[in-house]
Amino acid sequence: MAKLKLIDRVRAEIRRRNYSYKTEQAYVNWIIRFIRFHGTVHPDNLTDADVTAFLNYLANEKNVAASTQNQALSALVFLFKQVLNRPLNLDGLKRAKKPLKLPVVLSRDEVSALLSELSGLNKLIAELLYGSGLRISECLRLRVHDVDFEYRQIWVRDGKGRKDRVALLPDSVFSGLKKQVERVKALHKKDLRNGLGAALLPSALSVKYPDEQYQTRWQYLFPSTTISVDPRSGQRHRYHLSDRKIQRAIRVAAERSDQTKKISAHTLRHSFATHLLASGYDIRTIQELLGHSNVKTTMIYTHVLNKGGNYIKSPVDSLSATRN
Repeated sequence: MAKLKLIDRVRAEIRRRNYSYKTEQAYVNWIIRFIRFHGTVHPDNLTDADVTAFLNYLANEKNVAASTQNQALSALVFLFKQVLNRPLNLDGLKRAKKPLKLPVVLSRDEVSALLSELSGLNKLIAELLYGSGLRISECLRLRVHDVDFEYRQIWVRDGKGRKDRVALLPDSVFSGLKKQVERVKALHKKDLRNGLGAALLPSALSVKYPDEQYQTRWQYLFPSTTISVDPRSGQRHRYHLSDRKIQRAIRVAAERSDQTKKISAHTLRHSFATHLLASGYDIRTIQELLGHSNVKTTMIYTHVLNKGGNYIKSPVDSLSATRN
């Protein structure tokens, strides 16, 4: 019973801070795994050493990726600091090693070939991923009011790290997004006639302005074709498109265009950054457009540009020149 009460407290604190539902699910799952690891002992009776033992177990016994261990760490730091009011001291923690992996990047011709195999909404979203450098989650969470046609920019709200930023609105998708907004308006009117049309808003905003949820500006730019039920509030609403649908469409398009690289929606974001860098834009500008907290993260694209045939002349090529 105590464990159930603890999980309820965790959920309440997460929702009070307006964390996403995916974050809530991930944190709760890690906390439950942590408790089970220690024989269902309540965390009030566990120490910093017990937290370290669990995280070291993930790295040494389960061989989890560094990002997985970091997620578990974030969940437990949240539990002890925000719920139990006991900040952790994890001096003995062995961090999982994060290998340096260069991102998969498409050439401009490869991007063009990929996009030519897409159509309709899938193509518009893919063009936005490549043209604005958005993450797939950021793109699908866009609301109607996030697209500023006057200033030709896109507002990314509550992106990774819970930060807002401004992204590019490419000329090539301008008219397509205009038409998409009109489709959303028509769909929203239909939902309102059917007694629906309420959007999910930040909790404080929905309490202060209860009628705001019915405004078109709060509707998702890429709405789902079906009505779903919010697992938190139980409210029936129209959520955004599933990222699985877009990822699947991109994989199929990659196969049709005879791509040999492993391509996902995130590949388009990597290609956006690399092509900007190759065009002479400075690294700080690209950092801001991508929303990276540290410029070191953005610097990975300089490694991509400095590899391959355009950087070093192979000695075998000089042999053929000598023979001639």
